Amino acid sequence: MADTTHALIYLVYGRQTYHQEALFSIASAYARLRETPGEQLDVQVFTDNAAAYQGLPIQVHKLSEEALRAWQQPHGYHFRAKHAVLREVLQQRPRAALIDTDTFFRHSPAKLFARIRNGYLLCNAINPRLADTPRDFAFKQLIDHLKGREQIDEQMPLINSGVIGLTQENADTLDRSLELMDELYPIAPSVYTLEEFVLAVAAYKRLELVDCTDLIHHYWSRKQLFRAKIQAWLNKHESSLLSTSALDDTQLVTDRLPRPPRASRLLYKLRTLPLPAAMRQFSIELFYGCHDYDNEFDRACGPVWWEKAATNAIERHPDLPVEELLGDWLNHKVLRNLLGHRLEEIRRHLRQQDLL
Repeated sequence: MADTTHALIYLVYGRQTYHQEALFSIASAYARLRETPGEQLDVQVFTDNAAAYQGLPIQVHKLSEEALRAWQQPHGYHFRAKHAVLREVLQQRPRAALIDTDTFFRHSPAKLFARIRNGYLLCNAINPRLADTPRDFAFKQLIDHLKGREQIDEQMPLINSGVIGLTQENADTLDRSLELMDELYPIAPSVYTLEEFVLAVAAYKRLELVDCTDLIHHYWSRKQLFRAKIQAWLNKHESSLLSTSALDDTQLVTDRLPRPPRASRLLYKLRTLPLPAAMRQFSIELFYGCHDYDNEFDRACGPVWWEKAATNAIERHPDLPVEELLGDWLNHKVLRNLLGHRLEEIRRHLRQQDLL
């Protein structure tokens, strides 16, 4: 009989935000698992905060500081632990997938595990070839070091490791990636994506790559907007995260950024025309945060839009003292009238975020 239990691994430690992301990702997995009746899911969470997962039908492995440090040694590289924990699980399970916390499922996890086969490395996304990838001095040092040993060439594709899936038979890929990490980290400790790079090297010409962007949304950019949606979901369902209503609501936390309809966006542009040019985009983004979205979880993103309006304005106008001007902008007669009763709420939030 085929093994229908799938080992889905999360490594979660540190800030509470990461645990919140993991809880939502797990719930989305169970929500989508309903699409494939009869399939089972073995969620294993390695964490420094076991209490956050209390009551969920998952295996929680208490992660001590000593164990985490051991996985990160010999150089203390934090992403090394990802490969170490997956290697450990594959000693016991025929196949497993390690998934980052900033993810959620678009389809059943069964479809994800169907792509984990002998001779394949499952990753979140297959990125451009090495030849097409910009490289700074540190990254170039890594490439030159490995090219000298003929381990890579310019045709090697890079990957995003938000998901890593392997069979037990191919677990030695992780042995190679761990060895490479330990060797290369002292050469270029500033390369943030070293873990992804060495995994691509370890698999190159040994395993076929397969991605899963159609099955998993990995919100590695625009995180604050997605975290606002997830926080609203947690606030609503904190007493029963896997209830039917909670699982149904995971599908309302979409991968789309909350933006008003085109007609509303055009109206906001027209309303801001009387404002000074430097203020217009700032004001439009404030309106995005004030918009009454149909989706309750999109509405939760309003304060994040206000934060982005301020930070984007600062970045957009490096020649202007925008941080000093924000108070005056919010006090502009036209903008005051347009924002109405929402103005004080916006001011209060920006002050709380030290943006005003």
